[in-house]
Amino acid sequence: MEVLKNKKTLQDFIERQKEMGKKIGFAPTMGALHNGHLSLYEAAKEENDLVVSSIFVNPTQFNNAEDLEKYPRNIDRDILILKNSGLVDAVYIPEVQDIYPEKTVSQHYDFDGLENEMEGKSRPGHFDGVGTVVEELFRQVKPDNAYFGEKDFQQLAIIKKMVEKKKLPIKIKGVPIYRAENGLALSSRNQRLHEDRREASKIIYETLKKVNDWFRVVSIPEIKNRVTDIFDHQQGMKLEYFLIADETTLKETDFFYKDKQYRAFIVVVVDGVRLIDNMHLD
Repeated sequence: MEVLKNKKTLQDFIERQKEMGKKIGFAPTMGALHNGHLSLYEAAKEENDLVVSSIFVNPTQFNNAEDLEKYPRNIDRDILILKNSGLVDAVYIPEVQDIYPEKTVSQHYDFDGLENEMEGKSRPGHFDGVGTVVEELFRQVKPDNAYFGEKDFQQLAIIKKMVEKKKLPIKIKGVPIYRAENGLALSSRNQRLHEDRREASKIIYETLKKVNDWFRVVSIPEIKNRVTDIFDHQQGMKLEYFLIADETTLKETDFFYKDKQYRAFIVVVVDGVRLIDNMHLD
């Protein structure tokens, strides 16, 4: 596996691969790798000649400086995981100046309102930061296909919208949420939880499964009341929000329409660690 530590090295590598006509699959990450990331590379491996990863903790998508500082970083461990996986042909580990050659600031994007829903309400500018770093990585890596987990479903929708609006020649592929045995969606943030709290956090997935059972049988206001009640009885957990939204527009709904597809979204803070999850409702 090639380890590419600057933009020039990456560009030389990509140029050689393109000259050989290789189809490139790409999955950008912020490191702290786990099996959820490996599921992205598995999907990429099936559909491409070459799989490229990147590791870059993007400063412009953090609203909280403390959150950026606490974000887990262990490049040597991440490189070892990628090598041992046998799934990745190259990993790009840029410096800040490779992504932001002048100022470390975001571009401004219009995502047709997707950026104003859910996470966007409490994290202004967050998706501008996501769009900026992903667009720049796309322009440098030049992938044919790019892979993102459905755990960050809003981010996935926004990246699809950016590619559409910028007319980038890249197919965006969503990969199903990878869960621990107890159902908890794998996340780099989980590493900050004690093992017993990770086990207790399975209530998040169990709640989403209940919501799916209640879907179209119970009214949405009643579903929200039931979810609130569940987390009112969980020690050390705070329900930040729960909502059901149209999968296309991400707009919250209080009523089910037969011709729409819906998804439940939840954010729970467990001992100060913010966990997000979602589930398609069928």
